[in-house]
Amino acid sequence: MLTFTIRRLVLAVPTLLFIALVIFLLLELAPGDPMAQVPLTVPPEVKEKMRLALGLGEPAYIRFWKWIVQFYWIEPQVLFDHIFGTHFAEGKLRVISWQTRSPVMDIVVQRIPQTLWVVGTAYVVAILIALPIGIYSAYRQYSWFDQLGTFVSMVGFSVPPFFSGVLVIVIFSVNLGWFPSIYDTTLKVVDWDSFMLQLQQMIMPVMVLALQITAQISRFMRASMLDNLNQDYVRTARAKGLGEYTVVMLHVLRNSMIPVVTVIALGVPAIFGGAIITEQVFKVNGIGQLLIGAIQANDLPMVQTLAFIFAILIVLFNLIADVLYGILDPRIRYD
Repeated sequence: MLTFTIRRLVLAVPTLLFIALVIFLLLELAPGDPMAQVPLTVPPEVKEKMRLALGLGEPAYIRFWKWIVQFYWIEPQVLFDHIFGTHFAEGKLRVISWQTRSPVMDIVVQRIPQTLWVVGTAYVVAILIALPIGIYSAYRQYSWFDQLGTFVSMVGFSVPPFFSGVLVIVIFSVNLGWFPSIYDTTLKVVDWDSFMLQLQQMIMPVMVLALQITAQISRFMRASMLDNLNQDYVRTARAKGLGEYTVVMLHVLRNSMIPVVTVIALGVPAIFGGAIITEQVFKVNGIGQLLIGAIQANDLPMVQTLAFIFAILIVLFNLIADVLYGILDPRIRYD
């Protein structure tokens, strides 16, 4: 397992380099000009100097190489300096946002906690709800619980976040007045009252995200459980006199979790993409809103860095899913 993990990590480097090249070329070929936001009163020669200051006067391959060095080499040094108090990255040029003129990773680090509060909580809540629903729906196939779960899952999977988000705002914020419609990112949790305020403003965005995730995972869990409940080893375990709880929760559930692990692992980076819409609806000052603002301002360093971070998450959680396969099923070997 260790050898497999190391081999996959080594192979991930050229994979990520190729993804970085694709992202850079797509943004390079995309229409738009960073100078479009500059007022018309600025003389053309000043705009040209500003363009050169942003590095746009250099060839594309030079700019790509500089970005790769900054992301792969300088930014890890900045993190190392921050943790251990060293000065390896002092004076070195980092990835700079064209919009804010500040390091991109500093802005990302500031926004990540807000996204994790919402996305992380929604994902944990969704998994805790989806797995029991999927298990019981499969065990009680075609019962009223299964029919209700199927209906709710189809609704949750079909309704997009931009519609369900506005709907819950109208119901719970405008009509009932239970929860705030706008997420206050300046709120700091220092006591019980501030914790309750944080909980209140998290309920609606977490509800919207968790509904979609629960619908997907519960359907996969149900289908996987149904496939295993009819296997020969289940009939053998029951014939040996094992209790129904032991058969379902130990034998069937463990084998059923193998395909579900893929959905859960790969859903982590995917939900960050879904959070882009949700953060816009609820005004959560997180990664999603940062990406939308960077796209609107043609801030290419910010856009390509965030897109590359999403790619890293996908590669990383692919590896985590493969490792979990071997833990759940001892028959799987990586020799």
